[in-house]
Amino acid sequence: MVGIIIGENESIDRAIKRFKKKYERSGILKEIKKRSFYVKPSVKKRMKLAKAIRRAQRAMTEEAQ
Repeated sequence: MVGIIIGENESIDRAIKRFKKKYERSGILKEIKKRSFYVKPSVKKRMKLAKAIRRAQRAMTEEAQ
């Protein structure tokens, strides 16, 4: 559960901004999207492999620069 404590003289806009940041960093939305539909184990494996390949390629390009 994500929550914030609002200070006495804190504006609502600032409190909402802090809440949104905390919410995004917690990964709740990402988890909900991930669980919203079933992914077959074979597809999960392919996605994991593709992610590893992209990560490796990105590291290679950063290393070359």
